[in-house]
This record gives sequence, C-alpha cells and structure tokens, in this order.
Amino acid sequence: MSIISKYNRASYVFDTMEIPMEHIWFSKWRKEILSELSGRVLDLGIGTGKNIPYYPDDCEVVGVDISDKMLAHANKRLKEKKNISLYQMDAENLGFKDDSFDYVITTFVLCSIPNPVAALKEIKRVCKPDGMVINLEHMKSDNRIIAFIEDLFNPLTVAIMGVNINRKTVENAKKAGLNILEVQNKALLDVFRLIKSKP
Repeated sequence: MSIISKYNRASYVFDTMEIPMEHIWFSKWRKEILSELSGRVLDLGIGTGKNIPYYPDDCEVVGVDISDKMLAHANKRLKEKKNISLYQMDAENLGFKDDSFDYVITTFVLCSIPNPVAALKEIKRVCKPDGMVINLEHMKSDNRIIAFIEDLFNPLTVAIMGVNINRKTVENAKKAGLNILEVQNKALLDVFRLIKSKP
C-alpha cells in the first residue's frame, strides 16, 4: 500500500490516535515553535492541520501534504484564517521556486517520507539563504536500549502507517547539506528533538 493510501485511510482517526501525545507534549511544542514566526512559511506535511491554530495572522503560510484526505481535514481547521493556503504536493518534488520561504517547518513528518534526504534537499532549496529550517521530529535515540526497541518495532509501524521510528534525522539533515544550528532534546530522552538549521 502506498504512503498516500495509508494516510488517506488513517486521516479519519489520525487526530484521535494522537490525543494523548497532543495533550501531554505536542500542543505545547507547536505553540512554542510557531507562534513567533513571521514572513512566508512552508509547512511541509501539514497533515490534518494541527499546526494551523498556532500561526500568527501576519505571516503567510503555505501548507502541503501528499494526502488529499489529510488536506481535507486541514481545510476544516482554516475557519477564519485568511493567511494559510493548502496544496497537495510531494515533499520530494516541491513545486516552488528556489529561495521562496523565510521558514520551512516539519512536525513529525520526516518519519514517513520515503526518501527523507531528498525531501530535506528540497527544503534546503526552497528556503531563503537567510531563512531557517525547523524540524520537530521523533527519531532514533542515541540510547542503546531505546534504539534497540525502536529497531524492533519499526517493521510494524512501517507496515501499519508507513512511519519509521528509527530515522537518524539529524544525520539526514547534514547529508542534505543543511547547516545545523541547534538540536534540543524534547522528550523520551532524545527520541523527540527539535532541530534548527540554515540552508
């Protein structure tokens, strides 16, 4: 089953599945990261649009996702938001000109893109030279016990949702040519991390 099919199927229950994590951590992190942004922002893999409420009204946000059903749910969250537009698009082949955005944001997205390095190269391409890339992601831990558990369960999570829980996202960002400015461990030791980088 393709990644589009998996996320189209999951779109109806996706928000319900994440309620505990959203309540404990995710909503707080979204507010911290997104509420102070300005300029033109690309939200890559916007999904059902859980980032939407946290964007300031004075920035222009372009949200893209590969799943049309996820975008349909995101569209319902727009309400009075006039500064956000949504498009169906493949993260590995973005239809934007070079240096188009002041910020490029991913939140729990790089785990499910088939070729994350290709997507990160596209992120680097469309981000302005003086812009910033912000990735809030879960990834493979440097703790050997946690990493073993992630490797053990990864085939199951890939089969069910197309989600890789053992991606080395910091290393992938470096492979894509991004210049890492900061890596913050957010939760579960270093499973959830915030990465800030420049093109």
